[in-house]
Amino acid sequence: MQASAQPTPNSQDTQIAGKLLDWYDANARRLPWRSPPGETAPDPYRVWLSEVMLQQTTTAAVAPYFTKFTTRWPTVTDLAAADDADVMAAWAGLGYYARARNLLACARAVAAMGGSFPDTEDALRTLPGLGAYTAAAVAAIAFERRAVVVDANVERVVARLFAIKQPLPAARPAIRTAADSITPDSRAGDFAQAMMDLGATICTARSPRCMLCPLRADCRAYAQGAPERLPVKAAKKPKPTRQGRAYWVERDGKVLLVQRAGKGMLGGMRALPDDGWSARGDGDVPLPGEWHPGGVVRHSFTHFDLELQLMLCAANELTSLPVGEWWPVDQIEAAGLPTVFAKAGRLAVAERNT
Repeated sequence: MQASAQPTPNSQDTQIAGKLLDWYDANARRLPWRSPPGETAPDPYRVWLSEVMLQQTTTAAVAPYFTKFTTRWPTVTDLAAADDADVMAAWAGLGYYARARNLLACARAVAAMGGSFPDTEDALRTLPGLGAYTAAAVAAIAFERRAVVVDANVERVVARLFAIKQPLPAARPAIRTAADSITPDSRAGDFAQAMMDLGATICTARSPRCMLCPLRADCRAYAQGAPERLPVKAAKKPKPTRQGRAYWVERDGKVLLVQRAGKGMLGGMRALPDDGWSARGDGDVPLPGEWHPGGVVRHSFTHFDLELQLMLCAANELTSLPVGEWWPVDQIEAAGLPTVFAKAGRLAVAERNT
């Protein structure tokens, strides 16, 4: 398929922002991290925190985490002073755990600068973990700087609005150029959030609600009769399946937990001991004892699926205990385990109680 021509601004494009902002003034979603349309820009800390949490995660999933974080750590300096393990545990369940490590690194960088976020897109890009999208979003929403903010929702809206038919990811430069052509100089934060809301509630991936769209008359994909076909996505490659083992070692009503290495998959998180997800065999148990299978946990990561065999062992007779943290089994849900190990924990508790 040939690439569409690069969109260029015209008089119609300059009217789009006004239509969209009028719609947003009447229909903006109420979210814990937002200021209502037209009001003073929100706290940069809350904007940044929400944007990091929202990466590849839904607003419904993020809302309780955002409330928990801002209650426990109400300012960026509070977060910067937090214990790593506490933050990682509070993040558990949100996934993409490198975000939590970057969150701490960024909070500490901002605290070292006096506790104030820089107010330009370029300066924000220098902070740990802030890529092009997050820096643009914080600059626009928190500081009213004109910035081209393109997330997955905006990408879909713009691809349809300009009928950009080149498949993703190759279409992204054209989409950004088109988004730039309609981004206004004023109300930058409201415009960015309006585009996000339009994609989330009207211009949805499946069954877009075109009759309710304030930009229907300007939408080239709608005029061509098949907006749901855009953006064109490259075929997904099948994900490989990895296999491994996790070990539930119990002693006197407590289970052995370890802290994973700071880098790599689920870095820095509390977890059950495991074999590195390599399924090497029976000889790799973390301690001698009578082991028996406790079921299989299946979990999907971004680049692979995992089948994790749970192995159970009572360690009451051991005199030399392995290094780790012994956590009360009846409080295992409070340990802040990443989802795959939380699943394994629930399975072990169910097996234990049968």
